[in-house]
Amino acid sequence: MTKSTTTPVPKPKSTLISDYWSSPATVGVTDFQFKSLCDFIFNTAVGCSHGCRFCYVPSTATNKQATKLKPFGVDDPDEQWGDYVLVRPWDEKVFLSSLKRAENLLENKLKPEGHRAVMFCSTTDPYQTIKNADPKLAKEYNKHHREMVRRALELIRDKSTLNVRILTRSPLAGKDFDLFKSFGDRLVFGMSLPTLNDKLAKVFEPTAPGVAKRLETLQAAKDAGLHVYVAMAPTYPECDEADLQATLTAIAKLEPLTVFHEPINIRAENVERIRKHGEELGFTLNLKPFETPDAWRKYSWEQFQLVENVAAEVGLSNCLHLWPDKDMPTKKYLQALDDPTGFVDWLNKWWTRVSEWPE
Repeated sequence: MTKSTTTPVPKPKSTLISDYWSSPATVGVTDFQFKSLCDFIFNTAVGCSHGCRFCYVPSTATNKQATKLKPFGVDDPDEQWGDYVLVRPWDEKVFLSSLKRAENLLENKLKPEGHRAVMFCSTTDPYQTIKNADPKLAKEYNKHHREMVRRALELIRDKSTLNVRILTRSPLAGKDFDLFKSFGDRLVFGMSLPTLNDKLAKVFEPTAPGVAKRLETLQAAKDAGLHVYVAMAPTYPECDEADLQATLTAIAKLEPLTVFHEPINIRAENVERIRKHGEELGFTLNLKPFETPDAWRKYSWEQFQLVENVAAEVGLSNCLHLWPDKDMPTKKYLQALDDPTGFVDWLNKWWTRVSEWPE
Protein backbone atom coordinates (compact mmCIF):
# COMPACT_ATOMS: atom_id res chain seq x y z
CA MET A 1 0.00 0.00 0.00
CA THR A 2 1.37 3.37 -1.00
CA LYS A 3 1.54 6.24 1.41
CA SER A 4 1.18 9.62 -0.28
CA THR A 5 2.64 12.83 1.07
CA THR A 6 2.23 14.73 -2.19
CA THR A 7 0.98 18.31 -1.93
CA PRO A 8 -2.17 18.68 -4.06
CA VAL A 9 -1.74 20.59 -7.30
CA PRO A 10 -4.54 23.00 -8.31
CA LYS A 11 -6.80 21.35 -10.89
CA PRO A 12 -9.66 22.51 -13.06
CA LYS A 13 -13.17 21.69 -11.86
CA SER A 14 -14.01 18.14 -12.90
CA THR A 15 -16.86 15.72 -12.56
CA LEU A 16 -14.37 13.07 -11.42
CA ILE A 17 -11.97 14.29 -8.76
CA SER A 18 -9.89 11.75 -6.89
CA ASP A 19 -6.56 12.11 -5.15
CA TYR A 20 -4.88 11.60 -1.78
CA TRP A 21 -6.05 13.77 1.10
CA SER A 22 -3.53 15.58 3.28
CA SER A 23 -4.02 13.76 6.60
CA PRO A 24 -3.99 10.00 7.30
CA ALA A 25 -6.91 7.82 8.37
CA THR A 26 -7.31 7.46 12.14
CA VAL A 27 -9.80 6.21 14.71
CA GLY A 28 -11.71 9.16 16.12
CA VAL A 29 -14.43 9.74 18.71
CA THR A 30 -17.90 10.23 17.25
CA ASP A 31 -20.36 12.98 18.12
CA PHE A 32 -23.45 10.99 17.08
CA GLN A 33 -26.55 11.71 19.13
CA PHE A 34 -29.31 9.16 19.75
CA LYS A 35 -28.02 6.70 17.13
CA SER A 36 -26.61 3.84 19.24
CA LEU A 37 -24.20 2.97 16.44
CA CYS A 38 -20.71 3.38 17.83
CA ASP A 39 -18.29 5.24 20.07
CA PHE A 40 -15.60 5.65 17.42
CA ILE A 41 -15.38 6.26 13.69
CA PHE A 42 -12.89 5.40 10.98
CA ASN A 43 -13.33 7.45 7.80
CA THR A 44 -11.27 6.44 4.79
CA ALA A 45 -11.83 9.47 2.55
CA VAL A 46 -13.11 12.99 2.23
CA GLY A 47 -16.07 12.80 -0.16
CA CYS A 48 -17.96 9.78 -1.44
CA SER A 49 -18.54 8.38 -4.92
CA HIS A 50 -22.13 7.37 -4.17
CA GLY A 51 -23.26 10.99 -4.26
CA CYS A 52 -26.54 10.44 -2.40
CA ARG A 53 -28.64 13.54 -2.97
CA PHE A 54 -30.03 13.51 0.57
CA CYS A 55 -26.63 13.22 2.27
CA TYR A 56 -25.98 15.47 5.27
CA VAL A 57 -22.19 15.08 5.15
CA PRO A 58 -21.42 18.17 3.01
CA SER A 59 -23.28 20.40 5.47
CA THR A 60 -21.72 18.86 8.58
CA ALA A 61 -18.23 17.88 7.45
CA THR A 62 -16.85 18.67 4.00
CA ASN A 63 -18.05 22.29 3.90
CA LYS A 64 -15.80 22.85 6.90
CA GLN A 65 -12.92 21.70 4.69
CA ALA A 66 -13.81 24.07 1.83
CA THR A 67 -10.50 25.94 1.91
CA LYS A 68 -8.48 22.71 1.85
CA LEU A 69 -10.67 21.27 -0.91
CA LYS A 70 -10.20 24.14 -3.36
CA PRO A 71 -6.71 23.12 -4.55
CA PHE A 72 -8.17 19.77 -5.58
CA GLY A 73 -10.71 21.46 -7.84
CA VAL A 74 -13.64 21.29 -5.43
CA ASP A 75 -15.12 24.78 -5.54
CA ASP A 76 -18.45 23.93 -3.93
CA PRO A 77 -18.32 20.87 -1.63
CA ASP A 78 -22.13 20.70 -1.50
CA GLU A 79 -22.92 21.19 -5.19
CA GLN A 80 -20.13 18.79 -6.23
CA TRP A 81 -21.02 16.12 -3.67
CA GLY A 82 -20.47 12.75 -5.33
CA ASP A 83 -17.87 14.11 -7.74
CA TYR A 84 -14.87 13.98 -5.42
CA VAL A 85 -13.21 11.27 -3.34
CA LEU A 86 -9.96 12.20 -1.64
CA VAL A 87 -8.53 9.05 -0.12
CA ARG A 88 -6.76 9.37 3.18
CA PRO A 89 -3.12 8.23 3.26
CA TRP A 90 -2.15 5.27 5.43
CA ASP A 91 0.35 5.76 8.23
CA GLU A 92 0.36 2.66 10.43
CA LYS A 93 2.16 4.33 13.30
CA VAL A 94 -0.35 7.18 13.38
CA PHE A 95 -3.25 4.74 13.10
CA LEU A 96 -1.99 2.57 15.96
CA SER A 97 -1.56 5.64 18.13
CA SER A 98 -5.19 6.61 17.52
CA LEU A 99 -6.31 3.03 18.14
CA LYS A 100 -4.46 2.97 21.47
CA ARG A 101 -6.18 6.21 22.53
CA ALA A 102 -9.57 4.70 21.69
CA GLU A 103 -8.78 1.42 23.45
CA ASN A 104 -7.72 3.24 26.62
CA LEU A 105 -10.58 5.76 26.74
CA LEU A 106 -12.22 5.45 30.13
CA GLU A 107 -15.65 3.82 30.25
CA ASN A 108 -17.19 6.94 31.77
CA LYS A 109 -16.12 8.87 28.67
CA LEU A 110 -18.06 6.54 26.37
CA LYS A 111 -21.72 6.58 25.41
CA PRO A 112 -23.61 3.75 27.13
CA GLU A 113 -25.15 2.81 23.79
CA GLY A 114 -21.96 2.87 21.70
CA HIS A 115 -20.85 -0.75 22.30
CA ARG A 116 -17.16 0.35 22.25
CA ALA A 117 -17.50 -0.01 18.48
CA VAL A 118 -15.55 1.58 15.66
CA MET A 119 -17.80 2.37 12.70
CA PHE A 120 -16.56 2.00 9.12
CA CYS A 121 -17.58 4.70 8.03
CA SER A 122 -19.68 7.73 9.02
CA THR A 123 -18.93 10.28 6.29
CA THR A 124 -18.03 8.06 3.35
CA ASP A 125 -18.36 4.41 2.26
CA PRO A 126 -15.63 1.88 3.12
CA TYR A 127 -16.40 -0.22 0.01
CA GLN A 128 -17.06 2.40 -2.66
CA THR A 129 -15.51 2.34 -6.12
CA ILE A 130 -13.24 5.33 -6.67
CA LYS A 131 -13.31 6.76 -10.18
CA ASN A 132 -10.77 8.71 -12.15
CA ALA A 133 -10.44 9.67 -15.81
CA ASP A 134 -7.02 7.97 -15.75
CA PRO A 135 -7.57 4.18 -15.36
CA LYS A 136 -4.12 3.75 -13.77
CA LEU A 137 -4.89 6.30 -11.08
CA ALA A 138 -8.32 4.78 -10.48
CA LYS A 139 -6.67 1.39 -9.99
CA GLU A 140 -4.09 2.87 -7.61
CA TYR A 141 -6.65 4.67 -5.46
CA ASN A 142 -8.94 1.66 -5.23
CA LYS A 143 -6.04 -0.66 -4.34
CA HIS A 144 -4.83 1.74 -1.66
CA HIS A 145 -8.34 2.19 -0.26
CA ARG A 146 -9.07 -1.54 -0.10
CA GLU A 147 -5.73 -2.37 1.53
CA MET A 148 -6.21 0.42 4.07
CA VAL A 149 -9.63 -0.88 5.10
CA ARG A 150 -8.36 -4.45 5.50
CA ARG A 151 -5.23 -3.45 7.38
CA ALA A 152 -7.16 -1.20 9.75
CA LEU A 153 -9.58 -4.04 10.49
CA GLU A 154 -6.74 -6.48 11.11
CA LEU A 155 -5.08 -4.11 13.55
CA ILE A 156 -8.33 -3.43 15.43
CA ARG A 157 -8.86 -7.19 15.71
CA ASP A 158 -5.31 -8.01 16.81
CA LYS A 159 -4.22 -4.91 18.75
CA SER A 160 -7.38 -3.94 20.62
CA THR A 161 -10.55 -5.25 22.25
CA LEU A 162 -12.80 -2.80 20.39
CA ASN A 163 -15.81 -3.90 18.38
CA VAL A 164 -16.52 -2.98 14.76
CA ARG A 165 -19.65 -1.87 12.94
CA ILE A 166 -19.53 -1.96 9.14
CA LEU A 167 -22.05 0.22 7.27
CA THR A 168 -21.98 0.28 3.49
CA ARG A 169 -24.09 0.46 0.37
CA SER A 170 -21.67 -1.64 -1.66
CA PRO A 171 -21.72 -5.37 -2.45
CA LEU A 172 -17.91 -5.15 -2.68
CA ALA A 173 -17.95 -5.71 1.07
CA GLY A 174 -18.52 -9.38 0.28
CA LYS A 175 -14.82 -9.69 -0.53
CA ASP A 176 -14.05 -9.17 3.16
CA PHE A 177 -16.55 -11.59 4.67
CA ASP A 178 -13.64 -13.87 5.61
CA LEU A 179 -12.05 -11.06 7.58
CA PHE A 180 -15.36 -10.06 9.18
CA LYS A 181 -15.92 -13.63 10.36
CA SER A 182 -12.54 -13.66 12.13
CA PHE A 183 -13.92 -11.07 14.59
CA GLY A 184 -16.62 -13.41 15.88
CA ASP A 185 -19.09 -11.48 18.03
CA ARG A 186 -16.96 -8.33 17.88
CA LEU A 187 -18.25 -7.30 14.44
CA VAL A 188 -21.67 -6.53 12.99
CA PHE A 189 -22.28 -5.97 9.29
CA GLY A 190 -24.97 -3.72 7.90
CA MET A 191 -26.15 -2.09 4.72
CA SER A 192 -28.33 0.93 3.99
CA LEU A 193 -31.56 -0.25 2.37
CA PRO A 194 -34.28 2.43 2.40
CA THR A 195 -36.40 0.91 -0.37
CA LEU A 196 -36.51 -2.00 -2.83
CA ASN A 197 -37.71 0.33 -5.58
CA ASP A 198 -34.57 0.72 -7.69
CA LYS A 199 -36.02 3.51 -9.84
CA LEU A 200 -36.82 5.51 -6.75
CA ALA A 201 -33.42 4.80 -5.22
CA LYS A 202 -31.70 6.07 -8.37
CA VAL A 203 -33.33 9.46 -7.87
CA PHE A 204 -32.04 9.84 -4.33
CA GLU A 205 -28.79 7.84 -4.52
CA PRO A 206 -27.92 7.97 -8.23
CA THR A 207 -24.52 6.31 -8.28
CA ALA A 208 -24.87 3.94 -5.33
CA PRO A 209 -25.13 0.20 -6.07
CA GLY A 210 -28.63 -1.09 -6.81
CA VAL A 211 -30.87 -2.01 -3.89
CA ALA A 212 -31.45 -5.57 -5.14
CA LYS A 213 -27.70 -6.21 -4.99
CA ARG A 214 -27.60 -4.84 -1.46
CA LEU A 215 -30.34 -7.20 -0.34
CA GLU A 216 -28.46 -10.10 -1.96
CA THR A 217 -25.28 -9.07 -0.12
CA LEU A 218 -27.09 -8.95 3.21
CA GLN A 219 -28.44 -12.45 2.58
CA ALA A 220 -24.96 -13.66 1.61
CA ALA A 221 -23.59 -12.16 4.83
CA LYS A 222 -26.28 -13.93 6.85
CA ASP A 223 -25.55 -17.20 5.03
CA ALA A 224 -21.83 -16.73 5.81
CA GLY A 225 -22.63 -16.62 9.51
CA LEU A 226 -22.19 -12.88 10.05
CA HIS A 227 -24.28 -10.81 12.44
CA VAL A 228 -26.29 -8.51 10.18
CA TYR A 229 -28.33 -5.37 10.71
CA VAL A 230 -30.10 -3.01 8.32
CA ALA A 231 -30.25 0.78 8.16
CA MET A 232 -33.54 1.53 6.44
CA ALA A 233 -32.39 5.09 6.20
CA PRO A 234 -33.36 7.45 5.02
CA THR A 235 -36.78 6.59 3.65
CA TYR A 236 -38.30 9.10 1.23
CA PRO A 237 -41.71 10.81 1.08
CA GLU A 238 -42.46 8.48 -1.84
CA CYS A 239 -42.02 5.46 0.43
CA ASP A 240 -45.70 4.79 1.10
CA GLU A 241 -47.18 1.91 3.10
CA ALA A 242 -46.88 -0.56 0.21
CA ASP A 243 -43.22 0.37 -0.32
CA LEU A 244 -42.40 0.07 3.38
CA GLN A 245 -44.28 -3.23 3.58
CA ALA A 246 -42.21 -4.68 0.74
CA THR A 247 -38.91 -3.49 2.22
CA LEU A 248 -39.60 -4.59 5.79
CA THR A 249 -40.96 -7.97 4.67
CA ALA A 250 -37.71 -8.63 2.80
CA ILE A 251 -35.65 -7.43 5.75
CA ALA A 252 -37.56 -9.67 8.17
CA LYS A 253 -36.38 -12.75 6.27
CA LEU A 254 -32.80 -11.83 7.24
CA GLU A 255 -33.62 -12.03 10.96
CA PRO A 256 -31.42 -8.96 11.58
CA LEU A 257 -30.02 -7.87 14.91
CA THR A 258 -31.44 -4.37 14.47
CA VAL A 259 -33.41 -2.43 11.88
CA PHE A 260 -32.58 1.25 12.15
CA HIS A 261 -34.94 3.73 10.53
CA GLU A 262 -35.26 7.44 9.91
CA PRO A 263 -37.07 9.52 7.27
CA ILE A 264 -35.15 11.87 5.05
CA ASN A 265 -34.16 15.09 6.80
CA ILE A 266 -33.66 18.73 5.80
CA ARG A 267 -29.92 19.39 5.75
CA ALA A 268 -28.53 22.55 4.16
CA GLU A 269 -28.65 22.12 0.38
CA ASN A 270 -29.79 18.51 0.19
CA VAL A 271 -33.41 19.35 -0.73
CA GLU A 272 -32.20 21.46 -3.66
CA ARG A 273 -29.93 18.62 -4.79
CA ILE A 274 -32.88 16.23 -4.66
CA ARG A 275 -35.14 18.63 -6.57
CA LYS A 276 -32.60 19.28 -9.31
CA HIS A 277 -31.80 15.63 -9.84
CA GLY A 278 -35.47 14.69 -9.92
CA GLU A 279 -36.07 17.30 -12.64
CA GLU A 280 -33.11 16.03 -14.64
CA LEU A 281 -34.62 12.53 -14.58
CA GLY A 282 -38.13 13.77 -15.29
CA PHE A 283 -39.25 12.37 -11.93
CA THR A 284 -41.98 14.26 -10.05
CA LEU A 285 -41.05 14.25 -6.40
CA ASN A 286 -43.09 15.02 -3.31
CA LEU A 287 -41.22 17.94 -1.81
CA LYS A 288 -44.07 19.26 0.36
CA PRO A 289 -42.59 17.71 3.52
CA PHE A 290 -39.56 19.97 3.08
CA GLU A 291 -41.37 23.28 2.53
CA THR A 292 -41.17 24.25 6.23
CA PRO A 293 -39.56 22.76 9.34
CA ASP A 294 -42.98 21.96 10.78
CA ALA A 295 -44.08 20.28 7.55
CA TRP A 296 -40.99 18.10 7.86
CA ARG A 297 -41.79 17.32 11.51
CA LYS A 298 -45.32 16.25 10.57
CA TYR A 299 -44.02 14.08 7.74
CA SER A 300 -41.36 12.48 9.97
CA TRP A 301 -43.81 11.71 12.76
CA GLU A 302 -46.29 10.15 10.34
CA GLN A 303 -43.65 8.01 8.65
CA PHE A 304 -42.22 6.84 11.96
CA GLN A 305 -45.71 5.74 13.02
CA LEU A 306 -46.25 3.97 9.71
CA VAL A 307 -42.94 2.11 10.03
CA GLU A 308 -43.80 1.07 13.59
CA ASN A 309 -47.13 -0.35 12.42
CA VAL A 310 -45.68 -2.21 9.43
CA ALA A 311 -42.75 -3.53 11.49
CA ALA A 312 -45.25 -4.99 13.96
CA GLU A 313 -47.12 -6.71 11.12
CA VAL A 314 -43.98 -8.44 9.82
CA GLY A 315 -42.54 -9.35 13.21
CA LEU A 316 -39.76 -6.78 13.52
CA SER A 317 -40.97 -4.75 16.50
CA ASN A 318 -38.42 -6.23 18.90
CA CYS A 319 -35.45 -5.20 16.76
CA LEU A 320 -36.81 -1.92 15.35
CA HIS A 321 -34.77 1.15 16.30
CA LEU A 322 -36.12 4.51 15.19
CA TRP A 323 -33.94 7.59 14.90
CA PRO A 324 -36.13 10.65 15.61
CA ASP A 325 -34.09 13.80 15.11
CA LYS A 326 -33.09 15.99 18.03
CA ASP A 327 -34.82 18.94 16.30
CA MET A 328 -38.27 17.31 16.19
CA PRO A 329 -39.63 18.76 19.43
CA THR A 330 -40.07 22.55 19.39
CA LYS A 331 -42.36 24.50 21.70
CA LYS A 332 -44.57 25.56 18.78
CA TYR A 333 -44.80 22.03 17.38
CA LEU A 334 -45.57 20.49 20.75
CA GLN A 335 -48.33 23.03 21.40
CA ALA A 336 -50.02 21.97 18.16
CA LEU A 337 -50.17 18.30 19.16
CA ASP A 338 -53.13 16.65 20.83
CA ASP A 339 -50.84 14.75 23.20
CA PRO A 340 -47.51 16.57 23.56
CA THR A 341 -46.57 14.59 26.68
CA GLY A 342 -47.09 11.31 24.86
CA PHE A 343 -44.98 12.57 21.98
CA VAL A 344 -42.11 13.53 24.28
CA ASP A 345 -42.32 10.15 26.00
CA TRP A 346 -42.18 8.49 22.57
CA LEU A 347 -39.07 10.51 21.65
CA ASN A 348 -37.33 9.63 24.90
CA LYS A 349 -38.11 5.96 24.39
CA TRP A 350 -36.14 5.95 21.14
CA TRP A 351 -33.46 8.40 22.20
CA THR A 352 -32.52 6.15 25.12
CA ARG A 353 -32.78 2.84 23.27
CA VAL A 354 -29.61 0.73 23.12
CA SER A 355 -29.22 -1.20 19.88
CA GLU A 356 -28.56 -4.93 19.89
CA TRP A 357 -25.09 -6.46 19.92
CA PRO A 358 -24.26 -10.19 19.69
CA GLU A 359 -23.87 -11.87 23.06
